[in-house]
Amino acid sequence: MRLYLFEHCSICFRVRMAAALKRLHLQETVVLEDDSDTMTRLVGKRVVPILVKDDGQPMLESMDMVGYIDGLGDPVLTGPQRSEIAACADTIVVKTVPLTWPRYALLGLPEFGTVAALDHYVVRKRKQLGDLVELRAKTREQIDALIPELEKLDRLIESPLAVNGKLSLDDIRILPLLRSAAVVKGLRFPQKVREYFEAMMERIGYQPLPAV
Repeated sequence: MRLYLFEHCSICFRVRMAAALKRLHLQETVVLEDDSDTMTRLVGKRVVPILVKDDGQPMLESMDMVGYIDGLGDPVLTGPQRSEIAACADTIVVKTVPLTWPRYALLGLPEFGTVAALDHYVVRKRKQLGDLVELRAKTREQIDALIPELEKLDRLIESPLAVNGKLSLDDIRILPLLRSAAVVKGLRFPQKVREYFEAMMERIGYQPLPAV
């Protein structure tokens, strides 16, 4: 299997996380930010992640990919799901975007490996969010808006090794968001959130992204 991805992409990380939990080898190809041709050639539109299965068929939709990977052999994501976790994840996404999107371009990630690719990202995100430098200048107030949502999550976490006590799709929802949020220098996770993030990242064998 081969996964086409952006390193900074939290949705892509869902698939990488599932493969790591299953101890399955997943070939990875990081696509340049401006390489729409590769994505379009594979699935007819610009999108990541794209999972190309061993039979050559591509898959879209990250949770479908997670389900497919987990279904190979004995599943590991067998724990319960909670609507409170899903709701918390949805809110964290909204609160982290103005913090994380302006920072990804500063991390030296492979999808920004050419000047053209980096410029492509900056132009796209500026159209969606506004000036990225101005957004980074508002870091403190953005962190203040995010912290209450992380505190809600802190109260919901049941174990450092599984948000609901047993691995489930809720872990696939939550951990990639925390990986993204951790790029924000000065953001301190509440205790149980931090313990969960550190334990789960170690469990799947991934290092956090740089923080800026």
